[in-house]
Amino acid sequence: MLINCAAYQDGRKLADVPVQRIGEYVARPDCFVWVALKDPEPGELEHMQKEFGLHELAVEDARHGHQRPKIEEYGDSLFGVMHTIDLVDGELRVGELDVFVEEKYVLSVRNQSQQGFSAVRQRCEREPHLLKQGAAFVFYALMDAVVDRYFPVLDFLESELEAIEQRIFLKGSERANIESLYQLKQQVTLLKHAVAPLMENVTRLYGGRVPPMCVNTQEYFRDVYDHLYRINTSIDAIRDTISTAIQVNLSMVTIEESEVSKRLAAWAAIFAVATAFFGVWGMNFEGMPELKWKYGYPFALCVVTIVCGFLYYRFKKSGWL
Repeated sequence: MLINCAAYQDGRKLADVPVQRIGEYVARPDCFVWVALKDPEPGELEHMQKEFGLHELAVEDARHGHQRPKIEEYGDSLFGVMHTIDLVDGELRVGELDVFVEEKYVLSVRNQSQQGFSAVRQRCEREPHLLKQGAAFVFYALMDAVVDRYFPVLDFLESELEAIEQRIFLKGSERANIESLYQLKQQVTLLKHAVAPLMENVTRLYGGRVPPMCVNTQEYFRDVYDHLYRINTSIDAIRDTISTAIQVNLSMVTIEESEVSKRLAAWAAIFAVATAFFGVWGMNFEGMPELKWKYGYPFALCVVTIVCGFLYYRFKKSGWL
């Protein structure tokens, strides 16, 4: 689906361009065309490949999707892959944004993502002094928008972790806590897979040898790197906290099992004493004078009750019961 197609010159929008006239505007000096596609059909990508001369390997990656975040150079053009993460009803849904960039064009291909980038286009059109830097600034603006959308996801994950931490010391919640922590760990891993590879690749767009089209926009890509670094650091902190929370939760389970074992041992000791007394008096030897005593039965019950009561008191005082 074609979302938008417009031509820009000297930082200002010339016109919305029909696909058939893209070549006409690309041929103009100091002019570039910005095309946005959403879940395109193979035929649409092939048409764009012919219009812009896109490299077949980059087009193949965009067609099949599910690529690792990366930035690749093909001659004078760049091909970037970024993961978009949408937060829907407490679940993270991963999409993909593929961007083809050259001095004369920007082609963005959005796959399996509900959030559009019309605000990015509006932002660029409001800042003609920045848009004048050409297609590289558009590439930065798209990347910056993708990265900025990671922050709400990060806040959501931190809130979920805090909620689970508050439930860790509630009795009977151990199993639910373990399940919640592992689900949260999977969500954090999704965000990690989107951030870490992109952070590594952005370093190729500033400092040292950079693509010629990015020479004047290096500081912008360095700002994107700073954001990614902050997010990546927070992700690592969350992962460490989750690991600690899992260990604490498992320790709580062990402590609870130990408490149960102590209670069972205490009751076993009490019943063992009673069993010992009744076992002795149940032997029925003729030489046991208390068997024929009138008060032998209540005496035996009193002795067993007193001893068992004393043991119960001691175990209760020591915290075993």
